[in-house]
Amino acid sequence: MTRRVFSGGQVFDGTGSPATPADVAVEGGRIVAVGPGLDGDEVVDCAGATLLPGLFDCHVHVMLSGVDMLRVLQTPFSYGFYEAAHNLRRTVALGITSVRDAGGADLGVAEAVRNGLIAGPRMQIAISMLSQTGGHGDGWHVCGAEVPLMGPHPGRPATVVDGADEMRRTVRELLRAGADVLKVATSGGVLSARDDPRHPHFRPAELDALVEEAEAAGVAVMAHAQGAEGIKAAVRAGIRSIEHGIFLDDEAIELMVEAGTWLVPTLAAPRAVLTAVAAGAALPATVIEKARTVQAVHDASVTRAVEAGVKIAMGTDSGVGPHGDNLAELQLMADCGMTPEQVWHASTLSAAQLMGVDAELGSLERGKRADVVVLEGDVSDLSGLSGRVREVWKDGVLVAAGGAVVEPGTIPPR
Repeated sequence: MTRRVFSGGQVFDGTGSPATPADVAVEGGRIVAVGPGLDGDEVVDCAGATLLPGLFDCHVHVMLSGVDMLRVLQTPFSYGFYEAAHNLRRTVALGITSVRDAGGADLGVAEAVRNGLIAGPRMQIAISMLSQTGGHGDGWHVCGAEVPLMGPHPGRPATVVDGADEMRRTVRELLRAGADVLKVATSGGVLSARDDPRHPHFRPAELDALVEEAEAAGVAVMAHAQGAEGIKAAVRAGIRSIEHGIFLDDEAIELMVEAGTWLVPTLAAPRAVLTAVAAGAALPATVIEKARTVQAVHDASVTRAVEAGVKIAMGTDSGVGPHGDNLAELQLMADCGMTPEQVWHASTLSAAQLMGVDAELGSLERGKRADVVVLEGDVSDLSGLSGRVREVWKDGVLVAAGGAVVEPGTIPPR
């Protein structure tokens, strides 16, 4: 086996230690050594760069490429799968080697990546979001039409449920379909026209049935939760992560700290909705108004959560906004009071811990899988990140260079 050494740069290993000059040696797809003066059969020159673990995005929708409802209606059903392949390529080219798809991608998309049929990051998939009638995932409109952003198909069960029995059955259907994680909406949302993000959805018995089935299957639950009461209901039920967390109050933050619940802020999401509207996206007036009113509240809530010590993992809600802009989320996190080191930790080891893969990924440590990102410059500088990703390695294999995916068997210019 070839021993490859990444040499001459700084190493930010993801464990919480500051970046220091060091080399990383990789063999057989694993990290075999980290330290100064390493030797090997091949050398990757990392002068002027920082080595990072493969990055995580814990909230994406690779089957979604914008929220313009008119475009959704005019897009052929199968087109979304081809868009997903494109979106996955753009994502891994940023250095994001692991994602959690929060609804949309089915088992076929995930298996295509796992089997090397298409390029992309490792995927955990939720398949679809559990929603109550009239909730965030209910695509009913006042004209009587049902127009969900991501409707059911043979690989994606219908997930509007009411009552503990329906919840239990549908969870089992999702698990049967290949879900690695379960997602539930415990509050209304911005993109759903007929609900209020501040209102809690599902009652305790329904959430208890969900968590009981998830625990029996050994999978985690993530909660779309924007209002404080929906957030608290999710935390009390034992749900692992809160997505968005727009209207966090002091009690919700305290509960999250006590329970060790993660927050995945997706600060880019409301901004992406407003950008889409400015570009002419067709969305209901109620959706536009909600997007306008939540952004400042969202930023303030995340700032207070950071100050209180809530565990943070990076997530973008990409699909609502463009895939390929994911790394802009890191500066938004810093704007909410996180240091650059905390931002990178949230994008590496903390995210790996949330997704339950920290034994294999999330840090540059001996024995772990060799996902390595070569980033131009210093990690304290969060500006222009997408243009600074020099190389991306996954399991010790070069998968992207200079912002473009490397096709197998090709040698990119260095």
